[in-house]
Amino acid sequence: MRASILLLALLVALPLPLALPAAAQAPGPDPVRIVNRTGVEATALHAVRSGRPDWGSNLLNRGPLPDGFGFNLRVNPDAGCRFDVRLVLSDGRESVARDQDICATPRVELTAAAAPAPAVAQARPNPNARNVSSGTGFVVGADLVMTNQHVVDGCDRILARTPDGRWLAAVPPARVDAALDLATLRIPGNPGPALSFRTAPAVRRGESVVAYGFPLAGLLSADPKLTRGEINALAGIRNDQNNFQISAEVQPGNSGGPLLDMQGNVVGVVVAKLDSRRVQNVDNVNFAVKGETAQAFLRRAGVTFRTAESRGTDRSAADVGDIAHRSTVLLRCER
Repeated sequence: MRASILLLALLVALPLPLALPAAAQAPGPDPVRIVNRTGVEATALHAVRSGRPDWGSNLLNRGPLPDGFGFNLRVNPDAGCRFDVRLVLSDGRESVARDQDICATPRVELTAAAAPAPAVAQARPNPNARNVSSGTGFVVGADLVMTNQHVVDGCDRILARTPDGRWLAAVPPARVDAALDLATLRIPGNPGPALSFRTAPAVRRGESVVAYGFPLAGLLSADPKLTRGEINALAGIRNDQNNFQISAEVQPGNSGGPLLDMQGNVVGVVVAKLDSRRVQNVDNVNFAVKGETAQAFLRRAGVTFRTAESRGTDRSAADVGDIAHRSTVLLRCER
């Protein structure tokens, strides 16, 4: 009930046909037009701020939205510009448009539709596993999760806990590159939407970044943790050109998690923290595999992934965390 009240405070929507005369328009700021171009009647429409982990309420409170018709969405200016939009069609398929900048383009046409993912039986952690470790992963494609090779190395069984609390089992084999410390896992059951990798502009020293993951699972709370920092250097240990040095503090369990810029695009994969017990007088030195290196690994593996340019207005760390949250999973390695 509370979520519905918040959504109603955020959005006020009126369904209107595309050909509605100008004289019939409601007063106030121009609405955002959501257009059904799927060829099928829509029974539900959802529009929420990008990064929100759920879809909120169905906005079609006056009945279905026929093909070729539009829905006028009046948005509170405080709601921001980036929205995710979803149509649920009468034949069970869905059409989704994510991260739409409704300020720059106040018309969203939904065309392609896909069948909802089939239900996958949940897995259960094995309480009798001899040795258990954990790490972090993030969704890069349909049922595909990226992480570090050392997170999955030697595991007899790998489970992923999704943002909505489900446990899903990874299907072997993993695709790995030990030299880069990268891996991909196939995890059927829709673990979340894919994050986008940044393609431009080039990452610079001093850029703000956000690391997201599950450090010290079992000791700290079960919730994911967000840490802010900066790109300190464009190379890693011994001048490794595949890594960044970052000031966003990470701990065991963060490995494999996404490193995002302030627009919510992936610029790296968290990989390691310099051990201060072995290197004296050094603190908070952390590393991430560069996003461009991770993209090259995915291409070699034949994976199609999302990309985006980061040229718009930066978001708050909280908003970036919302984007990361719906696509980041806890990985449990059982031996």
